[in-house]
Amino acid sequence: MAGPTAGRRVFLQGLAGGGLAAGARAAQKKDLPAVRIGGKQVSRLIAGGNTMRGFSHSSAKLSRHMVEYFTPQRISEFLLRCEAEGITTFQSSYSKSVREGILGARERGSKVQFICLTSPRHGAMNEILELKPIAIVHHGSVTDPAFRAGQPEKVHDYIKQVHDAGVMAGVSTHNPDYLARMEDAGWETDLYMACMYNMTRTDEELRKMLGGEVVLGEAFVASDPPRMVQRIRQISKPCLAFKILAAGRLSESKESLARCFQYAYSSIKPGDAAIVGMYPVFEDEIAEDADLTRKYGLPT
Repeated sequence: MAGPTAGRRVFLQGLAGGGLAAGARAAQKKDLPAVRIGGKQVSRLIAGGNTMRGFSHSSAKLSRHMVEYFTPQRISEFLLRCEAEGITTFQSSYSKSVREGILGARERGSKVQFICLTSPRHGAMNEILELKPIAIVHHGSVTDPAFRAGQPEKVHDYIKQVHDAGVMAGVSTHNPDYLARMEDAGWETDLYMACMYNMTRTDEELRKMLGGEVVLGEAFVASDPPRMVQRIRQISKPCLAFKILAAGRLSESKESLARCFQYAYSSIKPGDAAIVGMYPVFEDEIAEDADLTRKYGLPT
């Protein structure tokens, strides 16, 4: 998520009525670099849904504000705005508001493709399938504990269930070693979601890593992204890199924001994509992130 800048004040005027239009730009549909996952063409920038679900990874107050801001109508407007910028694909976990937002956008002509992040623990499979997702991905917050507990077969079984439902299946993880284990075992995944930061370390693991220090809240370790992208490049399947901005921590300046996009796209494979959460309250993050993808996201 990008922080506010003086040059974007005009965008705030467009939000006064709760809309997401950004002047004439919204009327001109743009193109973005794209990759293929299975038989689907996917924009190399994928809109992430954490902001809509209130997962700010920052503070309880910001998380609450996100949920209150992203009404189903605003989710619909957000998706239509994304499509105008060439973002063809939306990734989110399931909720009633996300469902209503997707359906509302489709009623207004949206063709946005949906990738759902879920697990047996989250349920709602029938409702998810009604939204015709192009892929269902096993949730990383459930994947990593299963591997840690020596029960990776639970994740593998879910992949088979998703395939039985006729949908592409993937696995999300925050741990690069788990990516390697799935790849080496030849799991029949269609894609992976790979977090740039290992956010599922246990407190014990963090204390050992940091010499006994106690971490308050979530830990974003600066040396994590190189470890993950090294593993991503060894994986044969398409990978969707997420948390490329460390949940907004690296987007406080335009220079830092640009460096993150450049690093992500130059480091992942040419057939991979990035998922970025956007919170278009202070500025037009949708357009800004799309512009950075056009600048840095051409596969090489």
